[in-house]
Amino acid sequence: MKIITSLRRRYYTTRVGIFLILVALIAGMGGCIPDEYEYRPMVAASYHVAGLKSDGTVVSVGHNWWGECNIGHWSRITQVAAGGYHTVGLNSYGTVVVAGSAWQGQGDGVENWTEITQVAAGEYHTVALKFDGTLVASGGEGYDYGQCNVGNWTDITQIAASGLQTVGLKSDNTVVAVGHNDYEQCDVGDWTDIIKVAAGWYHTVGLKSDSTVVATGYDDYGQCEVGDWTDIVQVSAGYSHTVGLRSDGTVVAVGTNLDGQCEVDDWTDITYVAAGVYYTVGLTSDGTVIAAGGSDSGQCDVGSWTMINQGSAGRYHTVAIKADKTVVAVGDNWGGQCNVGNWTDITSVATGYWHTAGVKSDGRVVAVGWNDDGQCDVGNWTDITEVEAGKLHTVGLKSDLTVVAAGDNDDGQCNIGDWSDIIQVAAGKLHTVGLQSDHTVVATGDNGDGQCDVNGWADIIQVAAGEKHTVGLKSDGTVVAVGNNDYRQCDVSEWGNVTQVAAGCYHTVGLESVHTVVAAGYNGYGQLEVGGWMDISQVAAGCFHTVGVKSNGRVVAANLFVELAKWNLGEITL
Repeated sequence: MKIITSLRRRYYTTRVGIFLILVALIAGMGGCIPDEYEYRPMVAASYHVAGLKSDGTVVSVGHNWWGECNIGHWSRITQVAAGGYHTVGLNSYGTVVVAGSAWQGQGDGVENWTEITQVAAGEYHTVALKFDGTLVASGGEGYDYGQCNVGNWTDITQIAASGLQTVGLKSDNTVVAVGHNDYEQCDVGDWTDIIKVAAGWYHTVGLKSDSTVVATGYDDYGQCEVGDWTDIVQVSAGYSHTVGLRSDGTVVAVGTNLDGQCEVDDWTDITYVAAGVYYTVGLTSDGTVIAAGGSDSGQCDVGSWTMINQGSAGRYHTVAIKADKTVVAVGDNWGGQCNVGNWTDITSVATGYWHTAGVKSDGRVVAVGWNDDGQCDVGNWTDITEVEAGKLHTVGLKSDLTVVAAGDNDDGQCNIGDWSDIIQVAAGKLHTVGLQSDHTVVATGDNGDGQCDVNGWADIIQVAAGEKHTVGLKSDGTVVAVGNNDYRQCDVSEWGNVTQVAAGCYHTVGLESVHTVVAAGYNGYGQLEVGGWMDISQVAAGCFHTVGVKSNGRVVAANLFVELAKWNLGEITL
């Protein structure tokens, strides 16, 4: 254990002189995955910090004893995690790379992992969450406390790893944990209603749906004294301290304060916090990064970092219309879907998996991106008022209230030729939905999960389509949904006073009349972490992320790849 006798407090600030910064801070003793938002442009470990940039490359500062900072050649990275002496990167292919110490086997076999959606790093082990909710893990060979015994876990939506333990949040909001348990840090079996977990070295923290916090484990420094915390929207756990972000942007902290890591009482306007070993980092709403605590190894020397992000939208890209009707885009550009820089006079946009479509003010349509199925063959469309994009198809609503479609039609998703009197359209992965002027709904395409069973709907004023589910907003502000509900994305019957809905692949988002946001469904990427959002005027949902536009034109986003999109462009439209 490192003994520090001096009390130090350091603040590091940087103001980003660009319109976009996508920042996610992940911190904690061995790359704990504490965060409320599962995205991570910066991750803090024992003595080093890694930052993910908007171009998918990675930067790092701090100790480099084992080569854990030798990650400058990484590319196409979408998430990073930092262990005690190693760094882990998840790339856009769903595979994993590792740098640094491997003497405990923390890198063994990870090059063969596939379909990964999240990574976590303990002191000597690496853990990854697969798309199907199962886990893979390696390492801990010399310090084997069972922290890698996760092969039988299922239905996991978020993971956290600390020194010698692994924690998993299940889809039913219960928690499982394995590994070192001398201080009962794995005794989480009776926890319920948990929406986020964080792991410190010898303690585990859970954020409950009512914005209170629970903790278990070693408490000699008071790091588990969180019972009176309320109105918390995010938690993070360091070596022996715990940090909580309140919905009003202030921060609370408990535990050891030998280096000043808990001296955050005067922080305001914070949107994200991360706890390292002996330090705490906060992201402010204006793009400034501040830190308190020790920086013995230079792990807080991040003042020169810019464009740190974990970006995404569409499926993994986000597009917005500026006030001058030009378009901006960030995120994965594998198919050229972000090549919208020369677009002008655009009035609406839509994002598919790997393509983007835009309507011009004269009713013509432009599209870029992957086009193997003809989804971008819209150049001859005219009199279009709205476009929507599915996985491999594009739908256009015409001014005469008929509909056109292009692209993949293997499941009949483009069979809309006989539709009429349509006032809004939505496109799912393999299905298309239309809202009629009498406020009933029609749908076509894949119906394997009942996503097209909308015939009985009435009094609908807006529709949205996810991967395999369909959502309808009723005139009284309530919401209905049909289709796949494996992640409870259709559990919206209790929502009220909703003014807009959006649907991601496996989650549903609602904008409330008081300009706050609700969300339901899969949260493996942190796309549901919208509880602290306020003053929102519009919402949008990508496959695994959620985006909100504030009344001042600033864009906020939540997901494993996008923490905060600082588009402050005045009046914009998603």
